[in-house]
Amino acid sequence: MKKILIASALTSTLMGSVAHAENIGVSMALFDDNFLTVLRNGMSDYAKTKDGVTLQIEDAQNDVGKQLNQIQNFVASGVDAIIVNPVDTDATVAMSDAAAAAGIPLVYVNRQPVNLDALPEKQAFVASDERESGTLETQEVCRLLKEAGKTEAKIVVLMGELSNQAARQRTQDIKDVIATPDCSFMTIVEEQTANWSRTQGADLMTNWITAGLEFDAVVSNNDEMAIGAIQALKGSGRDMKDVIVAGVDATQDALAAMAAGDLDVTVFQNAAGQGQGAVDAALKLAKGEAIEKSNFVPFELVTPANLASYQQKN
Repeated sequence: MKKILIASALTSTLMGSVAHAENIGVSMALFDDNFLTVLRNGMSDYAKTKDGVTLQIEDAQNDVGKQLNQIQNFVASGVDAIIVNPVDTDATVAMSDAAAAAGIPLVYVNRQPVNLDALPEKQAFVASDERESGTLETQEVCRLLKEAGKTEAKIVVLMGELSNQAARQRTQDIKDVIATPDCSFMTIVEEQTANWSRTQGADLMTNWITAGLEFDAVVSNNDEMAIGAIQALKGSGRDMKDVIVAGVDATQDALAAMAAGDLDVTVFQNAAGQGQGAVDAALKLAKGEAIEKSNFVPFELVTPANLASYQQKN
């Protein structure tokens, strides 16, 4: 059974300064993303607190080929460890092979690699368990619909990039919750990808509204698409009190939308905690220490009732 470790547990095992300089290469899927920016800053800020630790952070610009080249360049330059936030979670085998062949530790962060169960030695994964994210989100939507007196409810689903394991898992979470007796009154009437994008989320929602699609709730794989959907709904004159909108990540923009009464549900994903956990894991592997293959930082449900507790976290 996979051991669940929070980032602070990983951190506590690495108290004190490192014995010598450590150079860690970091390849981020995309700099231009609110959540991934918090993740990247979490790694950078934390590394500054560790004596002798340097991060070389590169932007893959959502390009799989560019990301693989970055990893190959890290290998060629002889970094002590590599951290990867994958562009495409189905393309991680080649990345693992490149690092393993060079004997360089590699840590995947936030997005689950397709080869998780077959990671080579000195490789690990730090993230949050996506089976919790969409589950917490959809269970709360179910509760709110019941509270509103709905005995039949139609929902639309905004999916992230389909090449991404998180998008696939979060969507499956939604369907798994709907399959339970308590939430079987919910029916998915439409589901499409908006590629994690606020703009694409707004465009997709506009298309659904224009087509006359009726629904009671919007369940989004992330906050950015949910915010885009809210913008389109408000632009069409829809009263936000009449529709439930849910997302995942608890970004600052999402929490502002919740404070404004537009977003009903989000799920806190500890981006900074994942970043710190990834750095700690990379340092441990670089020192030859053994760690668990999967290291999870728990997701947490965020609603208007506990909003204040999360407004400074992401």
